[in-house]
Amino acid sequence: MRIPEKHLQEARDRGFTTVEGFIAGDELRQAREALWLHYPRPEEYFANPAAYPAFGRSQFSGIQLFPYKSWSLNRLAFHPDLVEAAERLIGTDDLDLYKVELWAKYAGAIDYEQAHHYDYGNHSLVVPRRDRRDLQITTFLLLSDVTAEDGPTKLVPREFTADSEFVPREFAKGTFVEEEIAATGPAGTLLIYATDVVHRGSNFRQPGRSRFALLADYQRKGVSWAGKMAWPNRADDPNWPATMARASVRERDLFGFPAPGDAYWDEQT
Repeated sequence: MRIPEKHLQEARDRGFTTVEGFIAGDELRQAREALWLHYPRPEEYFANPAAYPAFGRSQFSGIQLFPYKSWSLNRLAFHPDLVEAAERLIGTDDLDLYKVELWAKYAGAIDYEQAHHYDYGNHSLVVPRRDRRDLQITTFLLLSDVTAEDGPTKLVPREFTADSEFVPREFAKGTFVEEEIAATGPAGTLLIYATDVVHRGSNFRQPGRSRFALLADYQRKGVSWAGKMAWPNRADDPNWPATMARASVRERDLFGFPAPGDAYWDEQT
């Protein structure tokens, strides 16, 4: 679905927004089914958690990097309606898709509670500008229902952090607990937030719960101090060739392929 302007204005004003029903129907069903090419189904995991010790090594053990084994998952990272929303928010169609992650969490695997923090250091070498000139946006596409019991991301509206320094990037636990808002919604919901927004991951409140999401992050092309993934480092993944062959010229451009007319292209290349 094309994201209504009211949601993007909310993202500009308070720093984040959630859009229910961003994907639905077969598009959502196929993406959810493709998860099991990468992760155990919840009933499999909870039948014997000890069989999956990797999920307990860190909060981020459930992350798998792009590309994936199914086009149904891969194309979500550059879904045309997501790209169009990023263009409107960042103010240009000259975009970098600078990070894509698939993230699974299972209740009890580890404590997922985090302190409130800003996303720089692992998204940018420098602090964000207050005027958001070089805006970076993170998106979470929920591939499972996420309620208050399911470890939702919790975000603090900009109005409560306008006077907070960017250094240090992490706050004492509980600093903004009264102001934070949980990003919940049914599967197919899209969360968008800017990297100058204070937020945190939270823990599951009930056993036997799980959460699955695809994260795709965008910024203006050519920002040398910002980013997270080097796509040539992923290009030897066996799933890369088929994904790029199926992607459009515009979609490949998001990963940094030279655009038509670029000086790179000559008779040989």
